[in-house]
Amino acid sequence: MEDDREMFNPLTPLLEANGVIMIDGALATELERRGADLSDALWSARLLIDAPELIRSVHLDYLRAGADVLITASYQASIEGFKRRGLNEAQVRNLFRLSVQLAAEAIEEYLAETQAGPARLPPLIAASIGPYGAYLADGSEYRGDYGLSVEALIAWHRPRVSALAETEADLFACETIPCLAEAEALIRLLEEYPDMPAWLSFSCRDGESLSSGEPFAEAVRLANRSEQIIAVGVNCTAPRFVESLLQIARPLTDKLLLCYPNSGEAWDAEARCWVEGTGVTDFAEPARRWYAAGARLIGGCCRTTPADIAAMAQALRREIEQRRH
Repeated sequence: MEDDREMFNPLTPLLEANGVIMIDGALATELERRGADLSDALWSARLLIDAPELIRSVHLDYLRAGADVLITASYQASIEGFKRRGLNEAQVRNLFRLSVQLAAEAIEEYLAETQAGPARLPPLIAASIGPYGAYLADGSEYRGDYGLSVEALIAWHRPRVSALAETEADLFACETIPCLAEAEALIRLLEEYPDMPAWLSFSCRDGESLSSGEPFAEAVRLANRSEQIIAVGVNCTAPRFVESLLQIARPLTDKLLLCYPNSGEAWDAEARCWVEGTGVTDFAEPARRWYAAGARLIGGCCRTTPADIAAMAQALRREIEQRRH
């Protein structure tokens, strides 16, 4: 018999209370800014082994900056990637659990800090599910040219999704998805965990196309067909493209729209460094435009910091307060 229960949306209470939901900012580049060496294929997930307390401290600083949702340090994590480091499957699954536990500990510490302040709904934990290309660690998550079938992508993602489904995460963050095939794979895989809601966030190379070159509009239509997808949008995309992408998405879906772009900085592949002075330095005004374009979950990705999230949160909460009055 078909189950026609409506999917519970953990975002609804936060949105009704605040008018906007603040997502946190970059994890990996913020960890690097604090001195972590992420120069291997596991990237930020390596610190689940080497320095979990540093991950927890970054989570806590984003909460202090105003984040309502923490994204876990599992973006780059995979069964195969950790096995290459000599871990067995049980140990790997424990690391997936740890990624959620660190976010939960940061929330607990934050709520203890703010007991005397104004009442606030507890922040949520979004378990990060990054693209297959992140495991390859060759930049293909920004091209989507894997050459894998939907079925092969389902099989690859299944063990990590299974591990994260056993945690206390409130929802999945399927993020930086570069192509339609991987989006379809994740949507079909989610059906194996029917009680778990998710957001689906795409990486885009311009104001109308996924990183693969496929139309962003098709990605939104695909997401719109899934009851488990409760929000759809873009991340790790240059800020200058976000408004256009939101305008494309808005008439195509009744789901919440989200955006958490990168800083827009240029990457010098030869020197392996970011080019200073090429990115957004003040996120307050762009955040207001994204809100006006329909986004209700707003945050940052690579090279954004707690200060950027604080600037966005303050600007948006002022704007919403003015609208309410």
